[in-house]
Amino acid sequence: MTDKDLEQVEQSRLSRRQLVKYAGVGATLAAAGSVVAATPAFADEEDERGRKPGDSRGRVWRAGDHHVHSEYSGEFDTSSNPPTFHKGADAVYPIVTNAIMAKNFGLTWAMCTDHGGPTHSKVNLEQAYPDLLLSRKLVPEVLQFWGMEFDAPSLDHHTLMIPRHADEAKQLFELESRFAKYDAFPTDPGRDTEAKMIEFLKVARDMPLKPLVIAHHASRSAPGLGVYGQDTPREFRNGNNVAPDVYVGFEGAPGHQAGPLNGGKRGGYGNYPTHGGFDQMTARVGGLWDSLLGEGRRWWITATSDSHVHWTRGGSDFWPGEYSKTYVLARQDYADIMDGLRNGRIWVTTGDLIRSLDLTATCQGRTAEMGETISVSRRNRTDVEIEIRFRPLDGRNANGDRPEVRRVDLIVGNITGPSADVNADTNPTTRVVARFGPRDWKRQGADLVIRHTLRDVEQDMYARVRGTSTDEMEPLADGLESPWDDLWFYSNPVFVRVR
Repeated sequence: MTDKDLEQVEQSRLSRRQLVKYAGVGATLAAAGSVVAATPAFADEEDERGRKPGDSRGRVWRAGDHHVHSEYSGEFDTSSNPPTFHKGADAVYPIVTNAIMAKNFGLTWAMCTDHGGPTHSKVNLEQAYPDLLLSRKLVPEVLQFWGMEFDAPSLDHHTLMIPRHADEAKQLFELESRFAKYDAFPTDPGRDTEAKMIEFLKVARDMPLKPLVIAHHASRSAPGLGVYGQDTPREFRNGNNVAPDVYVGFEGAPGHQAGPLNGGKRGGYGNYPTHGGFDQMTARVGGLWDSLLGEGRRWWITATSDSHVHWTRGGSDFWPGEYSKTYVLARQDYADIMDGLRNGRIWVTTGDLIRSLDLTATCQGRTAEMGETISVSRRNRTDVEIEIRFRPLDGRNANGDRPEVRRVDLIVGNITGPSADVNADTNPTTRVVARFGPRDWKRQGADLVIRHTLRDVEQDMYARVRGTSTDEMEPLADGLESPWDDLWFYSNPVFVRVR
């Protein structure tokens, strides 16, 4: 995309050349000067007045990213006591730079998720949080959540997203200082146990304002297909059992997708690769994600940048929103964005393959959408009508391409209840029930619409959708192909309960 293209999209945006310059030399505050404004009111102070939980008024699909690193992903000199923190060792950009870039690439919400370390909870509280408050003032168009890339006990990294409220910094400090496995100094081996993770989730669950916890790059340490590393099916189940409204999912598409542009691996998956840019737990039909959904769990997928250093400066990353987007059906306020993430009103895409997606199930006059459940009676006709409605990108993506959807798949699985095997990672009932090409969808205004009937549904089930710019019948294991040539979108499921 050229500077001229950017001006045509939104004249107030900075050009890419300017943005890269500002990001590189630390003059971001100058770049942000034109957008300085008062900090927006909290949702519960203004936008939420007169609205009840679950109120759908004003909700639209809003793109965001809950896994973005700043210069506060640094390093610690442990030769001193307490350890001395140095900014910029792992990720290099100021918090406000990430917010400006997120806005430039179409995001309306984002989250700062810096790495932990010995006494990092104090760094977050005293150094990083004031910068976040300033960034909120400088870039008010992007809702900027507070949290971290949590060093989860016995697991790989996780998003720890804190609700927006006056004591959000204290809430994160409490959780990080008590439970992050690397925060203690000297190191405390007792923090790196599954029991500690369960204790953390119980504390988070019982907080008046509940955080969200989402696993990062869940199979990055996995040595093979169906062979897991730091994150295991058992741990996901046990954690979700304890805190089902806190521990709600994993990244379907991890960050670091620009790796192949510098000779690396997509997602940084150096052992077993991603498939179409998506983690094996998500990409494999009938795999772990389907196993969890087949138990009736409300377990969602997201897509993030994991931005540390942009690929043009030798990193493996895209800017927030440049390649991966997580869309949430919500109002533009903190509380409703979190409500959407908590309740599965989510779909994801890479490369801006599409810009809107709706999945609807209808039966006996009842309707449900992503994250929702439709109840039907066996005494009546139990055909379930599925509608898939998506909107192609009208223009070019961040690579200057005009991506095209070549196929859409409808995937269905049965819900059979809790598995006797806590390590189960398959759902043998899950299958692709229909594949649709351009001849199968109809245009309605700016949308393309597909309709399909599931006949004689006799037991609980779920349906989900994926689409691709490729001819691959199933997403293949990734090599060094350009990520821009291998684009996918995935919905979260809609559920059907038969009574």
